[in-house]
Amino acid sequence: MKPPKFDYVRPQTLDEALAALAAAEGDGKIIAGGQSLMPMLNFRLLSPSVLIDINRIAELSFLEEQPDGALRIGALTRHHTLETSPVVKRLFPVLHDAMQFVAHLAIRNRGTIGGSITHADPAAELPMMMVLLDAEIILASPRGLRTVPAEEFFVASLTSAVEEDEIVIEISLPALPAQAGWAFEEVARRAGDFALAAIGVVMKVEDGIVTESRVGVMGVADTPMRVYDAETILFNQACDEQTLDDVVKAVREAVAPATDLHASSDYRRHLVGVLARRAVATAWRRAQGESA
Repeated sequence: MKPPKFDYVRPQTLDEALAALAAAEGDGKIIAGGQSLMPMLNFRLLSPSVLIDINRIAELSFLEEQPDGALRIGALTRHHTLETSPVVKRLFPVLHDAMQFVAHLAIRNRGTIGGSITHADPAAELPMMMVLLDAEIILASPRGLRTVPAEEFFVASLTSAVEEDEIVIEISLPALPAQAGWAFEEVARRAGDFALAAIGVVMKVEDGIVTESRVGVMGVADTPMRVYDAETILFNQACDEQTLDDVVKAVREAVAPATDLHASSDYRRHLVGVLARRAVATAWRRAQGESA
């Protein structure tokens, strides 16, 4: 398998990259890690006239902790950097945990956060983490900068809100509540495979009741999604068996899994319920200072 013929440019600055993208008039593609783009080219699923390699734009590769506990992440930041960063582990342990499930080490060494979220695979960990963590995605174009909330960024399977002349340049993660509990659960057929189903939970507990929660799922719809009905059930409740039963029911009713060669819709719906019970219980224990 070989890709179709294309021109190749390697800009040194963001302005040069944006100019090259504009000159392509909708027929150019940005390449960074290339872990999703190159297979699609080799299968002739894409045939751009030019690839614009942004790897030399140093300003797009950074991790920057903010005074309030928020985190700014450059679009060129590699998966392995997120996986091994002590800052990510301290501020966003659920993201740190989820990165262990992303593909294989060779892919994590090259893949970038900007590339992963732009690709918008509904069974990929980083898009779901963006939705769970209320991320804001900053895009640049010749018209200026644009900020898109994560829930509006993922439009459909393999479709994001990035316009033809735009480049994702930064991801902003607002600080999590102090002492928040968290959990990430995923099932795949083999280590490194895309998830059959996965769930992430963040929870704040005060005086024995849940005062804030977030429940995000992936692999069970066309886009990663928050399960707001489950969050409503958890609010102002202790995490007892009845509450867990209600959360599992809400999660299963909210999702619309596809049937494919890997799993049936019914199996994925059952699986995400099992993972929801496990993740919510783990986040509850962590939020109260207990070991998971």
